[in-house]
Amino acid sequence: MMPQLQFRDAFWCRDFTAHTGYEVLLQRLLDGRRMCKDVEELLRQSTLRTSFDSLKQQMENVGSAHIQLALALREELRGLEDFRERQKEQRKKYEAVMDRVQKSKLILYKKTMESKKTYEQKCRDADDAEQAFERISASGHQKQVEKSQSKAKQCKDAANEAERMYRQNIEQLEKVRGEWEQEHRTTCEAFQLQEFDRLTVLRNALWVHCNQLSMQCVKDDELYEEVRLTLEGCSVDTDINSFIQAKSTGTEPPAPVPYQNYYDREITPSSSSPGMPTSCGMIKRFSGLLHGSPKTPPLQAPAAFSTETLTSTPERKECIYADIAVQETSGNPAPPAHDYRVLYDYTAQSSEELDISAGDVLAVILEGEDGWWTVERNGQRGFVPGSYLEKL
Repeated sequence: MMPQLQFRDAFWCRDFTAHTGYEVLLQRLLDGRRMCKDVEELLRQSTLRTSFDSLKQQMENVGSAHIQLALALREELRGLEDFRERQKEQRKKYEAVMDRVQKSKLILYKKTMESKKTYEQKCRDADDAEQAFERISASGHQKQVEKSQSKAKQCKDAANEAERMYRQNIEQLEKVRGEWEQEHRTTCEAFQLQEFDRLTVLRNALWVHCNQLSMQCVKDDELYEEVRLTLEGCSVDTDINSFIQAKSTGTEPPAPVPYQNYYDREITPSSSSPGMPTSCGMIKRFSGLLHGSPKTPPLQAPAAFSTETLTSTPERKECIYADIAVQETSGNPAPPAHDYRVLYDYTAQSSEELDISAGDVLAVILEGEDGWWTVERNGQRGFVPGSYLEKL
C-alpha cells in the first residue's frame, strides 16, 4: 500500500529566498474565486469525478421524476377544478330557488302582519262604535241612535273585511311557508351531499398526493444511494497523493545560511556585472595585517569559482598595499546543456528574462547559485526561476 504523502514533506525549495512550495499550496487554497470551475477541474482529476458524474446524472433523474410528479399533480388539480365547478353550478341552482321562496315568504309575512294590525284596529273601532250605540240608545234621541247604529254597522263591516283579508294572507303565507320548508329540506339534502362529495374527493386527492410524494421520496433515496455508493469508493488519501505527485516542488528544505567572514571570503567576479575589473586584491593581505601577521602568502582563488588569480609581490612584503598582478586564466568549459520541462507559467519581468509556459521543454545553459538559471529555447536565451523547472 502506498504511504500517505504529507504536504510538509513535498513542498520545499532549495533556494533559501524562494517560496515556491508555499506559493503552490497557497494558490491551491486561494482559488475560491473560481470555485465552480476549479471544483469541476479538481473532480475531473481525482476519484471524486465518478461521484460527481453520478451525482449530476442522479440529479437529472430526480428532476425528471419531479417533473412527472408535477404533471400528475397538475392532472389531479384539473380534476379538482372540474369538481369545484360542478358543485358551484349545482349550488347556484339551489340558491336561486331558495332566494325566490325566501323572498316570497318574507313579503307575505310582512303583508300578513300589516293585515293583522289592520284587522285588530278595525275590531277595536267596531267595539267602540257598538258601545257608543248602546249609550246613545239609552238616552232616547232617535236621530243620534240611527246615526250611531249606522256607524256601528259600518265599523262591523270593515272589521269583517279586515278579518277576511287577514285570513287570506294567513292562508297564502302558510302555502308559501310549506313551499319554503320543502325547498329548504331539499337544499339541505343537496348541500349535505355536496359536502360529502367534497370531503371525499379532497380526502382521496390528498391521500393520492401523499402516496405520490412518498413514492417519490423512496425513488429519490434510491437514486441518491447510487451517489453514496460512488462516494464510498472515493479516497481522500489517493486524491491528496495525486495532487502532491503532480504539484510537488521538492522534498528537502533549503540549507541554512552559513556565516561568512568578510575578510576571509573568496574573491570571485561579480555575476551581475561581467567584465568589471576586480578591486579586492588587497583584502586578505590587509586583513592579515589587522590580525598581526604582516606576512601573507600569495592568494589564489580556486579555478572552479573564478577566472582570475591574484598574487602579491614577494619583494615588498613589508608594504601594507602590495602590488597585485592579475593573470588571465581560462575557466572550466561550460557543462553540456540539459533538457528540462517547465512546471509553472512565468512572465518575464525584464528584458534579460524569458517567458515560459507549463509544459515547455528548455535547454539549461547555466544553473545560477542565486536560483536564476540561464536557459535557451528556439534560439532565445534568458533567465528563469530554476524552481520552475524539472529535469527530463
